[in-house]
Amino acid sequence: MNPRLVVLWTVGLLVALALPHAVASNAWLNFWINTLMFAALGIAWNVLGGYGGQSSFGHAVFFGTGAYGTAVLQIKLGVPALLAAPAAIGLGALVGLFIGGVSFRYGLRGSYFALVTLAFAEVFRILVSSFAFTGAGFGMLIPLDQRPINLQFPSRFAFYYAALALVGIGLAASAMIERSRFGAYLVAIRENEEAAKALGIDVFRIKLGAIVLSAALAAAVGVFYAQYLLFVDAGSAFGPAISVEALLGPIVGGAGTMLGPLLGAIALHGLGEAAKAAMGPQPGLNLILQGLLLILMLRFLPEGLIGAIRRWRGHA
Repeated sequence: MNPRLVVLWTVGLLVALALPHAVASNAWLNFWINTLMFAALGIAWNVLGGYGGQSSFGHAVFFGTGAYGTAVLQIKLGVPALLAAPAAIGLGALVGLFIGGVSFRYGLRGSYFALVTLAFAEVFRILVSSFAFTGAGFGMLIPLDQRPINLQFPSRFAFYYAALALVGIGLAASAMIERSRFGAYLVAIRENEEAAKALGIDVFRIKLGAIVLSAALAAAVGVFYAQYLLFVDAGSAFGPAISVEALLGPIVGGAGTMLGPLLGAIALHGLGEAAKAAMGPQPGLNLILQGLLLILMLRFLPEGLIGAIRRWRGHA
């Protein structure tokens, strides 16, 4: 690796590790925890939508499966969160396998695939709202038990580092994709699926692997969300807001790049906090600003912030 990149990564890691000790309040610490959580979700989306070009409008289905999976195992079956978490992540991967198997087997892509993922998220939202086992319309409240085996901690610092670890795992997966044959095949499918088939690439298998990996990463974020808030309900776990958060970060930061989702999440949430500080907590203000930013990015910077940085460096 380039020595300059090693230095930059090392400095970035040290800053990230020191950040929670430099913030002045729990509110700022909560801001960074939420930013990292949604950055990790954006990284999960980027595996499928950025590198693979299979745009999902329903990544909440994987996020919610992870959140509800761990909640049900803990509350209804008494499984400690440390053991429930891998099971919930595995369940999220299985949901990805099922959705991918159904969608890709019948050649769904583009807007058709996007609408199918959106439909599955809505179906799951309705299902968990309908059964008492999953809390029906009231949601599920996870008991407070601040022990590591329950993935609950008395300090927010531990949650910050857990969110940072999720981002690190996602970035490691992205680096693997960028440097592996699997990643090269995935990008080839994104650029021209028919040409990739003609070259002998097993398109179905590669896309299926991408959605399973993406789903597992998103489910892991859902597990974190449940343990951090100690409450899940159908609207927040499977609702469209989660799916929008998943795709906004990569689009703003730069889809199909390793750091794009992280940079996009920081920009989006930073913009929201700046607007809140300037105008006060106005309901719906974040959504308006995010929509405006998305329109501006698609119009003037379709390659995202990473693309703008690369263009600036090319002209420097």
